[in-house]
Amino acid sequence: AASFSRMFVQVCLYFYCKCLWRCLKFVVRKLTGRCELQRICYNTKPGAARTMKIEASLKGSKSKRLQTSVSVHPDAIEKTIDDIMELKRINPDINPQLGISLQACLLQIVGYRNLIAEVEKLRREPYDSENPQHEEMLLKLWKCLKPNSPLKARISKQWCEIGFQGDDPKTDFRGMGLLGLYNLVYFAEWDTEIAQQVLSDSLQPKYSQFSKAEWEKKKFDKAIGYSFAIVGINITDLAYNLLVSGALKTHFYNVAPEAPTLTHFQQTFCYLMHEFHKFWIEEDPLDIMEFNRVREKFHKRILKQLQNPEMALCPHFAASESLVNM
Repeated sequence: AASFSRMFVQVCLYFYCKCLWRCLKFVVRKLTGRCELQRICYNTKPGAARTMKIEASLKGSKSKRLQTSVSVHPDAIEKTIDDIMELKRINPDINPQLGISLQACLLQIVGYRNLIAEVEKLRREPYDSENPQHEEMLLKLWKCLKPNSPLKARISKQWCEIGFQGDDPKTDFRGMGLLGLYNLVYFAEWDTEIAQQVLSDSLQPKYSQFSKAEWEKKKFDKAIGYSFAIVGINITDLAYNLLVSGALKTHFYNVAPEAPTLTHFQQTFCYLMHEFHKFWIEEDPLDIMEFNRVREKFHKRILKQLQNPEMALCPHFAASESLVNM
């Protein structure tokens, strides 16, 4: 009986707040002569703050046409804007900037949904050693990371040198599918110098701080390093979860004037990979068994940063220099 009463009160409170909110919106519209979408566009600067408010307003609308506007095909966005203006009785000739602002927001909102679908498709596609394109990408990863060390055979213990667990990397891609390989190749190809440095440091992360003699004397446990490729796949999982949860909306809505693309996602992976590497060194774990703890702490730090509507994860290396201008 107590739980039923509590539930009844919560339901009543929900409907009360909903009705109160609608009444408040009605009053504000009458006082300002502007609907909620207009007030958001005119009072909030472009970027994540505006786009997320527009998205929440459309999803929370009592109109089905407005609710479904966030999931239309990109080609239908202009027609959708016309429908919104008509439904809200807004004259586009008197309010020309509103249509432009709404279009920019919808391109980001719809683009984000499409990006999730594209990333999910890659994640679900397994690595196929019979597929020449898959094999070509894998070999490109080796060449980018180890240009001066030819791979002696496709099945080889050499793969362990770049952080795979065995002599055939295909088994390591099971969790993230082709998405893991795509990200690693992008990092190695477009941020080659940084990727090679991270790989080197992951094998002996504190070596650069000491002379060779000091290093050998101290006999550091190499377990404080990590497997580059395996961690790359793990950071791919972290980036994927940030994307699907919506946490990356803050970043993408601030850096992509229109629809965020797979390239934006891969550049974000490069940033996360670079930042995690620095974070791992700072945390100075005793051994690799602390990986999950360090990863979770890093994940929480990124989530906290993304709670700031002004936040853009601005990388500091080659492949991502153009990100903030896209």
